Amino acid sequence: MKRIGILTSGGDCSGMNATIRSATRTALARGVQVVGFRKGYAGLLKGDFIEMTTREVAGILHRGGTFLQSARSEEFRTVLGREKAVRHLQDFGVEGLVVIGGDGSLNGALALHKLGVPVIGVPASIDNDIAFTDMALGVDTALNNIIYAVDCIKDTASSHDRAFVIEVMGRNSGYLASMSAIATGAEYAIIPEVEHDVADLCNQLRRRYEEGRSNAIIILAEGAGRAQNIADNIKDAIGFETRVTVLGHYQRGGAPSVFDRLLGSRFGNAAVEQLLAGEMGKMVGLCCGEICSTLLETVVVSEKTTQDELHELSKILGI
Repeated sequence: MKRIGILTSGGDCSGMNATIRSATRTALARGVQVVGFRKGYAGLLKGDFIEMTTREVAGILHRGGTFLQSARSEEFRTVLGREKAVRHLQDFGVEGLVVIGGDGSLNGALALHKLGVPVIGVPASIDNDIAFTDMALGVDTALNNIIYAVDCIKDTASSHDRAFVIEVMGRNSGYLASMSAIATGAEYAIIPEVEHDVADLCNQLRRRYEEGRSNAIIILAEGAGRAQNIADNIKDAIGFETRVTVLGHYQRGGAPSVFDRLLGSRFGNAAVEQLLAGEMGKMVGLCCGEICSTLLETVVVSEKTTQDELHELSKILGI
C-alpha cells in the first residue's frame, strides 16, 4: 500500500486523537502516505480530507475528542452512498482505511469491506459495549470523569443528609454504572441488563437510614429508567431529601487518561500494521492485555456479555 485513510465516526471519546497520531506515524514510518477524512463518513462522501504528516498530528495526544471531528451520515447508510464512498477512495488513491468508532461505525467499515475496501476497525465507545475487546477507547477516561464528579457530589450528600440519583451514560450497557458504583462506594447501581425493583431499593435505603446512615448515592445507567422518577419514589418512601444529577456529555470529554493514551497508541499502530500485512475486514481489540483482532462480521452481530459479577459486587459493597 502507498496510501491509507483514517476517519473517526459516531460519538467522540477521549483516546481517538492518540489513535490517529499513532496510526499516522506508523504509516509514515513505513513509507505510506496518510489522509484524514474530516467528519467521518460524511467527509469521505464529500471528499473532505487533509494530507496527514507528523505536523498535523503533533500536539494532539493529550486532547479529548477527535481533531478530525465526527458526524453521522444518512447518505452513507444507503447502497448508493457506500458505492460513492468506494469511488472516492479509489479517486483519492486510498488503498486501505482505518475506521475508529462504535458499533454503527464498525458496521459501516464492514459494508466497505464487503465492497472490496481493505478496512481495519478500532473500537471507540465509552459504554464499553463492543464485543471482542476487553476495553474500548474512551471508557477509562469516562470512568475517571464520573468518579471525580461523584466524589464531589458525595461531599454534598454527606453534608446535607441527601440521597442523590446520578445518571451516567449507558443506553444498553450498564458497565459505566456498575464500575463507577464500585469505585465510588455508591449504595446502588441500576443498569439496563438487570431488572430493578424500586421498592427493594427503598427498603435497603430505609434499613441504612435506621442504622444511622442518612445519605446515599444511586448511580443510574441512562437506559435503565428515569432518574427523576426514582428520586421521587425514594423521597416518598423514606423521606430522604433527594436530588438528581445528570452527568451527560461531561463524561465523554477531557484529556484522555494514561490508559486511553496507551490503548489508542497500541490500537493505531496495530491497525496500520495489519493493513500493511494484508489483513482486512477485522477489528483490533484488547484481550487479556494483548492486542488481538476479530473479523468485523463476527463483531457486529455479537453482543458483549453482561459482567454479572461486577454488578453483584457493586450490590455487596454498596449496602
